[in-house]
Amino acid sequence: MAWAREHQHVVLTHDLDFGALLALTRASGPSVIQIRAHDVLPGHLEQIVVTTIQTYESQLLEGAIVTVDETRGKVRMLPIGSTKG
Repeated sequence: MAWAREHQHVVLTHDLDFGALLALTRASGPSVIQIRAHDVLPGHLEQIVVTTIQTYESQLLEGAIVTVDETRGKVRMLPIGSTKG
């Protein structure tokens, strides 16, 4: 997480621990895309990830957790619990 924040990268994960870590630390980054899907093979996730990045680009640049599945996405701006966004 520190490396991703330092280098301004977005973390892509299927693990909920990254979002929990950001919530507990009230960190403002890095941005995280959490994939909530049973099929996590690259061929299945490719379009979901591309669409997510295109749809939520400005939020990801500001600092956000974007949780997506095959049908929808949800955004929480960082730090979690702040009045930002």
